[in-house]
Amino acid sequence: MTILETPRLLLRRWGERDIVPMSRINADPEVMRWIGGGATRTEDETKTFIERCEEMWETQGFGLFAVEMRDAGELAGFVGVSVPTFLPEVMPAVEIGWRLDRSFWGNGIATEAAKEALRFGFENCDLSKILSICQIGNGASERIMQKLGMYLNRETIDPSCGRRVRIYAIERQV
Repeated sequence: MTILETPRLLLRRWGERDIVPMSRINADPEVMRWIGGGATRTEDETKTFIERCEEMWETQGFGLFAVEMRDAGELAGFVGVSVPTFLPEVMPAVEIGWRLDRSFWGNGIATEAAKEALRFGFENCDLSKILSICQIGNGASERIMQKLGMYLNRETIDPSCGRRVRIYAIERQV
């Protein structure tokens, strides 16, 4: 089972214990503001999401990690790489994304986790290019993308919700 470690975090596979805390994160309108159409998710929808994350790991060999705080064992959210099927114009592609509980915003957790997930994608999954997609106006996510060394690739419309998005990219360094 793949587990990645950073000074403050464990990036690990999902388990039953993650359903309730991830449900709380997905039920927060401020967290979900920039996700698709901005709708919150129920506990059942979160459980289905976690099941799909685990299926992705089994079928593709990569996916979204549960991000756990090493000191407290608390679920902070997720980070990882996935296939952005919601945006057909970029396919085939792999995207890095993240979603954290608001209590973890602004202290470098997303950047720390995303750096490790990028390393994993390039070194362990042999990916040559990784995208990241955010809705225009989501300055916090855009700043993380820039801290990761990603560059603005283009702007387009997310057909799943009609919102404008920016697509950032980074290539594996040879």
